[in-house]
Amino acid sequence: MKVLIVGGGGREHAIADAIRRSSRKPEIFCAPGNAGTACIARNLPILADNIEGLLSFAKDNGIDLTVVGPEIPLCAGIVDRFQDAGLRIFGPCAAAARLEGDKAWAKDLLVEARIPTARSKTFTRIHQAKDYIIARNSAQVIKASGLAAGKGVVVCENAVDAIAAAKRMLLDKEFGDAGKCIVVEDKLIGEELSIHALIDGDTVYILESSQDHKRAHDGDTGPNTGGMGAYSPAPIATEAVYKMVESDVLVPILDILRRHEIPFKGVLYVGLMITAGGPKVLEFNCRFGDPETQVILPRLKTDILDVFDAVIDGKLCDITLDWDPRPAVCVVLASAGYPGKYEKGIPITGLDAAAACDDAVVYHAGTRSRGDTVLTEGGRVLGVTGLGTTIQEACEAAYRCAGQIDFEGKSNRSDIAHRAL
Repeated sequence: MKVLIVGGGGREHAIADAIRRSSRKPEIFCAPGNAGTACIARNLPILADNIEGLLSFAKDNGIDLTVVGPEIPLCAGIVDRFQDAGLRIFGPCAAAARLEGDKAWAKDLLVEARIPTARSKTFTRIHQAKDYIIARNSAQVIKASGLAAGKGVVVCENAVDAIAAAKRMLLDKEFGDAGKCIVVEDKLIGEELSIHALIDGDTVYILESSQDHKRAHDGDTGPNTGGMGAYSPAPIATEAVYKMVESDVLVPILDILRRHEIPFKGVLYVGLMITAGGPKVLEFNCRFGDPETQVILPRLKTDILDVFDAVIDGKLCDITLDWDPRPAVCVVLASAGYPGKYEKGIPITGLDAAAACDDAVVYHAGTRSRGDTVLTEGGRVLGVTGLGTTIQEACEAAYRCAGQIDFEGKSNRSDIAHRAL
């Protein structure tokens, strides 16, 4: 069996590692991959957004299954193109992926489906956004409606900061076309929770919970990033919360998508705020989260290829997932300056020592190889995941392993999983 993984970050390394554990012993290809995937798969010089190049490779090389990691190719219609060519691919079609690619549209669906979410309004003109922000006179969250690599969200405690954030997006084009339309919404108070659900068009199967740390610095301070760490399971995800998410979020959003004649097959990531009034939706993603994947998939004992097949074939109701009961904690090692400007090409040391840790695994995110040397290539460089009988033990394992690794400017949060501890 031949499997193609689209993407080159920590999420894709975790997916490749899970596929590697399959009893089917597949041949794995990653496009473009990174220095970590190169050790367990064949990396390809094809970028994740080169849909025609990926399609040509899949057809010419007899790829049996393609798994799409990042959101950009999903929103660009890679699933539609592969399916039109008669190829098996895991992920939602472009119409469904719009849930992530167009936050303004997703907000409209939430309101139409009466799904709990923050009060908001959408703007394309700064003077209208400014008037609304002043009228609200409260803490607001400014979001670029389009794809901004997890960085297009600014939490503002006052109107002055909110107006400044809106100007940076609408006038200064801080996020390019992604910010030509913005969503201004009330800041919700509570604890964030990440819920991933497999959906085969009809059946919903909720995966083990996780919690991401978006802020760059300790104490949940600093700018938003793509994610500085995660842990699974999240204690806040009680049975009652699961039931509310299923009945008040997942079922209604699927119903409204069907009403719009939009099928959904793949993973739906629901970003939630658990408020005093119950769970409220912050965002939808149409793929596995990063770094949540790095704490969910190490705990999955079921063959992941069987899971992908069940989703594609509409047979989720026929499988039961088996989980490792041990918690997992992932600590992201980032480049100095991230999520702002950062240098690339810095040598990384200590990877062999880290690989010898029997209670942790290192997932490569922004790395590349030069001969026998591994170099930094992105803002988030590595994700170190520890496992233990408790979250405390998993946390200690992750930090112990992360301490073996070094590169100039290495930065990481020291309080991952602090809410659970």
